[in-house]
Amino acid sequence: EVQLVESGGGMVQPGGSLRLSCAASGFTFSNYLMTWVRQAPGKGPEWVSTIGSNGVTTYYADSVKGRFTISRDNAKNRLYLQMNSLKPEDTALYYCAKASRTLALNRNYWGQGTQVTVSS
Repeated sequence: EVQLVESGGGMVQPGGSLRLSCAASGFTFSNYLMTWVRQAPGKGPEWVSTIGSNGVTTYYADSVKGRFTISRDNAKNRLYLQMNSLKPEDTALYYCAKASRTLALNRNYWGQGTQVTVSS
C-alpha cells in the first residue's frame, strides 16, 4: 500500500524558511517522479515542483522559482522541499504526490498534507 507522510510545516514570518519532508513507503521510491502540490484556503490545487526519479532533473512553478528547492534521498525514501523567502501567498496545505505535474493535481495521489502559514 502506497503511503506518503508529509511533515515539517508550521507558522513562519514573511521572509522566513521551512523545510518540508515526505516519507514514502509501499513502492519502489527511486523509480518514480515525485511532486509537491499546495492548496490555499478557498482555492484549487496548485502545482509547486517536480523532481525526476534520479534526483537530478527538477521543475518549478514560476511563483516559487528561485525561492524553493526540491530534492530527494532515494536511500531513505524521502522527498524534501526547502522553502526560503516565504511570502504570505505561500500559505497553504502542502502535499507530496507520487505523480507527474498534471496528474498530481488529483488528490488521490496525495498524502495527508502539512500546513504552512506565513504571517506576521
